[in-house]
Amino acid sequence: MFTKKMTPFNHFDFLAPVYDRFIKPTDPDKFAEKAGLPVSGLLLDVGGGTGQKSSLLRDKIDRIIVADSSRGMLAQAGKKVGLVAVCTESERLPFADGSFERVIMVDVLHHVSNHQLTTAEMWRVTKPGGRIVIEEPDIRTTPVKVMTIIEKIALMRSHFIDPPSIAACFNYPSAKVMIEIENINAWIIVDKVAN
Repeated sequence: MFTKKMTPFNHFDFLAPVYDRFIKPTDPDKFAEKAGLPVSGLLLDVGGGTGQKSSLLRDKIDRIIVADSSRGMLAQAGKKVGLVAVCTESERLPFADGSFERVIMVDVLHHVSNHQLTTAEMWRVTKPGGRIVIEEPDIRTTPVKVMTIIEKIALMRSHFIDPPSIAACFNYPSAKVMIEIENINAWIIVDKVAN
């Protein structure tokens, strides 16, 4: 008997056409400060979707690559000037070791299948002397706990982890990790110290 494998529903393909209208981006000046921008070189926006957040940083870095698994979101990113869209899972980034001066991830880590593989890939593709910035809702706060229930009802594959657990993913000898908390958001800032 022939059975067809069903492709899982991708919520973000469905949301892509309206995402930028309803989701407000992070303050670009605040984000640039946390990311240590401006700087010359390449920035990778992992799970960058429509490129809404990283497109605001175009004048602070030479080139921006948006990597996402949603073709619908990447179609929207491709309409923005200065962004290169790459369809990929965050656990298997198709880039050489040490390719990027900056690697960012905004409000995405709780959506990935494997936190440890994703953060290891982000570390791998960051150049020595580079920086990784992860902005993630802080699961220790009540509004984010409520958001987790809503995302579960919507059948999203969300799995939130607390900021110290995210920071612990970067347990490398040359990692300098900082956690900053602002309201319901946490920023995990990881410098890959050059030897």
